Amino acid sequence: MNPERIFEEFPAPSYRGNQKRALADIRDAFDDGNDVVLVRAPTGSGKSLLARAIAGCARRVDEADPSDATGAYYTTPQVSQLDDVAEDDLLTDLKIIRGKSNYSCILPGETNTPVNRAPCAREKGYDCSVKHRCPYFSDRAIASNREIAAMTLAYFMRTAGSEVFRKRDVVVVDEAHGLAEWAEMYAAIDLNARTVPIWDDLKVPEIDGLDRAVTYAERVRNACKREKDDLIAKPELDPHEAAERDRLQELIGELDWFVEDYRDSESATTWVVDQPDGEGGAVTIKPMNPERYLSHTVWDRGNRFALLSATILNKDAFCRQVGLNPDNVALVEVGHTFPVENRPLYDVTQGKMTYEHREETLPAVARTIVRIMQAHRGEKGLIHAHSYAIQERLVDLLDDFGVGDRIRAHTRENRDAELEAWKATDGEEVFLSVKMEEALDLKGDLARWQVLCKAPYLNTGDSRVAHRLESGQWAWYYRAALRTVIQACGRVVRAPDDYGATYLADTSLLELFERAESDTPAWFAEQVTRTSDPDLPEFSPRDASESMGGATGGRGRRSRSWSTGGSSGGSRSGAGSGTATGGVSGGSDRSTGRDSSGKKSPMADVWDVE
Repeated sequence: MNPERIFEEFPAPSYRGNQKRALADIRDAFDDGNDVVLVRAPTGSGKSLLARAIAGCARRVDEADPSDATGAYYTTPQVSQLDDVAEDDLLTDLKIIRGKSNYSCILPGETNTPVNRAPCAREKGYDCSVKHRCPYFSDRAIASNREIAAMTLAYFMRTAGSEVFRKRDVVVVDEAHGLAEWAEMYAAIDLNARTVPIWDDLKVPEIDGLDRAVTYAERVRNACKREKDDLIAKPELDPHEAAERDRLQELIGELDWFVEDYRDSESATTWVVDQPDGEGGAVTIKPMNPERYLSHTVWDRGNRFALLSATILNKDAFCRQVGLNPDNVALVEVGHTFPVENRPLYDVTQGKMTYEHREETLPAVARTIVRIMQAHRGEKGLIHAHSYAIQERLVDLLDDFGVGDRIRAHTRENRDAELEAWKATDGEEVFLSVKMEEALDLKGDLARWQVLCKAPYLNTGDSRVAHRLESGQWAWYYRAALRTVIQACGRVVRAPDDYGATYLADTSLLELFERAESDTPAWFAEQVTRTSDPDLPEFSPRDASESMGGATGGRGRRSRSWSTGGSSGGSRSGAGSGTATGGVSGGSDRSTGRDSSGKKSPMADVWDVE
């Protein structure tokens, strides 16, 4: 790697914000001998451009000995991020490769068949006459020979050990904050009727411990091998059989990995097993801190690494999670360039949204959302519902109030289609979303406001979460929730001249800010410090309803101005009682939004198992 090339490799014609300073700091961090550089860069930093500059510093073929690794990988866990790279005119030299299922066969009669179900995947010894033109194999060949190959993290991990995608000099991971969690998810093994093709032929005992789980895993693996061997003995498979063969092979690999890792006395991985329905029920085998898995799938794939994210909150804790030595890791902090007054936080908290308090709190949250809709006539908004149960209840409440004509929701099955349909609308439609805190670019008028309905604590019913909390890892728990909040707050403000308001509806959010204060980036801490009470109109569904037209005559657009501090904040119990109709003005600033009643036990607000 030659970090001195980082400026000439920057793909944009000019720098904006803190990019030039960030490039210098990244260069210096690598020059100091660090193998890994963490780049904490908030929204609007141009992380993809920084990533391209870093990747361009990789050793080139004409600079290398035959045995040296050359070139770079760019990878991200988020498909949408890879799509953005594909559409960026400044990043055309990143050759993107995706999984086979994303490409269609070009043979006559097979053009609606994905490549992973094409004749070459179904027929033994099939010699494809157009393989040289196959979109998948063509992209793969180009990517394997291009200096920078780009792919999702899932594809990157699956190709570990591949003869095609070998070790390279530099690996850049964008949106890397969830690397440990993604690795845990990829390495988890789900054994149920949907994931195991031969499930109906298996007898599932009660799995009362890991030793029993290993024994059962070996039985399932052997049964899968027999079934797979029967399938591959056939001269030709139909698409369903080809899918079954591939799933069996994948499952065999997962079970082999678990058994081998569990019996490796030097492995740092801790495994947990769940079987909530007991004997005969589904089994899930999960790794915690899968350092060995990451070593094989990520750290063995390059010489130097750059990990970019806005929310790598604690360097040492992150390194422990992913199996890195902090002494060989540098953290580069990139300052935020968006004016803090353009990204205000407003306290409209109505109570706790934990499971036991939710039915009491949700009607008040729904009433507050109506008032926010009144204040934002002519502007689109986003509501982070956190769970489908909360989403469904809010849909009913808002419909009962008579403002359902401005609400759009989605299901698990149509979330992407509904999101794109909502983004394509003009006017003031409100999108009631679940798990869209990340990888969502709502620049400009795509959304001017959003509501966080619930503190996004991890599910304590998950055995990995419970195991960590039992061992006292509360700081990790709070960091995970804070990370999601920070990601969510970045959805509606995407540029220095953009603006958008974030409303906090759950009192546990304010307590989270206090508990995770030491891990909060300075630029977000400034937002939290300025949190204020908004002046919202009195509750009037008629004035929020699209069909009624409200004060602005339906879908007409309105100009907005932001006021952050200095104006009266309205009634706390009513989340503001002013009569503003042209937007929201901020009330008094606060450091945490806490009252004088003192701190509570951290156990009080987090035991939500939904």
